[in-house]
Amino acid sequence: MKQMVILSGKGGTGKTTVAAALAHLMSQRYSMVLADADVDAPNLGLILDPENVRSEAFFAGVRAEIDEDLCIGCGTCQEVCRFDAIVETDDAYAVVPVKCEGCATCFYQCPADAIRLDECLSGHWHRARTRFGPFVHALLCAGEENSGKLVAQVREQANTWAEEVNADWVLIDGSPGIGCPVIAAVTGVDMALLVCEPTVSGVHDLERVMGVTEHFGVPALVCINKSDINETLTAQIEAYCAERKVPVVAKIPYDEVVISAMRQRKALTELPDNPVGAQMRALWSELRQLADVEPA
Repeated sequence: MKQMVILSGKGGTGKTTVAAALAHLMSQRYSMVLADADVDAPNLGLILDPENVRSEAFFAGVRAEIDEDLCIGCGTCQEVCRFDAIVETDDAYAVVPVKCEGCATCFYQCPADAIRLDECLSGHWHRARTRFGPFVHALLCAGEENSGKLVAQVREQANTWAEEVNADWVLIDGSPGIGCPVIAAVTGVDMALLVCEPTVSGVHDLERVMGVTEHFGVPALVCINKSDINETLTAQIEAYCAERKVPVVAKIPYDEVVISAMRQRKALTELPDNPVGAQMRALWSELRQLADVEPA
């Protein structure tokens, strides 16, 4: 079983569009499990139209709660809280949930033992069926953190499911940036496909996410999306990748067929022949060879 993650140093580069097209092409030859590791704003499901077969709550971190019957109104908890998460009520004190960071300072300082630490519901993860195969996705609750832990849960479920069905591939649609969710998505995979665009910010963020893959020893490949909107910057990206000995495996042109595919909730390669779909097929051919996987 091989694992590939698709990353981008910034949002809006077309990462999920590429992921959906690869999922369609890969599923025609190999058994696979898909995973959306962008738990803050997952959108691969918008194209895959998943049917959930299992859903579980995800708990991470703690939040303080004050028992009004035990509270003696001394105000110690409010004094020691560094996050202004405790407010005074008519006859006691109460915690403002969205401000509480779960540091437990008030819990240890309360002289009346009136504070408890409750486990937080941070989000939900799901196993689902799609037309391209099994799919694991998740979503954090509004305002919640611990996205890295939830991504790790998504990865674990995807790998477990892949072992259950003896899948050839696990394809992971990662989140943008270089933070905890990206680190949780990239560790332990066989390769990372970095999707970038020829803009000033796109070049800068490609350098950052490439630093992450290098740090974790994950072989990286680059796909330049909308490569014809700025040929000078595209050439700059190619030169930078050549210097770092990172292959550029595709240069995808700008085309409004991408918008049409989104509106139809389809992968680009599911539409009739088009320039972008042709490049996606060429991209998959390159990836398959570099992954040393023989066609079925």
